Amino acid sequence: MIIAAPAGVARGDVPHLPVAPGELLTAAQACEQVGASVVRVDVRGSDGLLSLDPGQAAEVVAALREGASLAVLLSLDGPDGASDADRLRVLDALPDSASLALGAPGGGDRWEFAVAAHEAMRERGIVPEYSVSGAGQLALLRRLLDERGLPAGGLVHVGLVLGAPGGLPGDADTLVSLVRELPEGALFSATGLDRAGLPVLLAALACGGHLRVGLADTPEYAEGQRAQSTTQLVARAAGVARIAQRPPLSGAQARELLGRRAPVRV
Repeated sequence: MIIAAPAGVARGDVPHLPVAPGELLTAAQACEQVGASVVRVDVRGSDGLLSLDPGQAAEVVAALREGASLAVLLSLDGPDGASDADRLRVLDALPDSASLALGAPGGGDRWEFAVAAHEAMRERGIVPEYSVSGAGQLALLRRLLDERGLPAGGLVHVGLVLGAPGGLPGDADTLVSLVRELPEGALFSATGLDRAGLPVLLAALACGGHLRVGLADTPEYAEGQRAQSTTQLVARAAGVARIAQRPPLSGAQARELLGRRAPVRV
């Protein structure tokens, strides 16, 4: 399962960053053609800034659902300082999955928000991606599952984000140690930020995991060489996956893996 993440960086950093629903759809279609299974959506306003506007979220999800076969994973991150209520409101767009960051910016956990989002997604039948980027967050996830039960569909999907400043190191040893600590039966996807991209990609494939790639994570294709697009990064990940005899899943196969046998309709 290859998760394409085309829109999670600042537009000033990447001038061709897709923002409007039509732009995101075009990017998603291109990524799908080269091996993406899932598209991660960071909703942005016309100014290119992160947004949690529920209308924009619904418009983007509807456009992707209409024009592509990829499963849709909606980010709940939003702009700095956004309220938890605003983050939860975008779930009304009914994506297939939504990314729930278990760590707070600057450190610490997000227990109250994690509980609220976990239960809101279960009520809507949305599969969470529990995003882990710092030490102690897997312990918070285990507590969440112990106290609040399994998410929608019973699948625990953990998104490992390695190499963030102040977060978990972006190397194979760290990834392997995290995989050993995952809840029983959980599946995981992983991404390495910046120069951690390739080491984490290779280690994730070797450990039986899935991949997240895109300009949101790795703006450079190689040292000193800017990535042209998320499509370029997805194509590389798909090629490496085939070499590892882990061929990319289709959108329908990814949705089935996540327990979403048919798209959620808005």
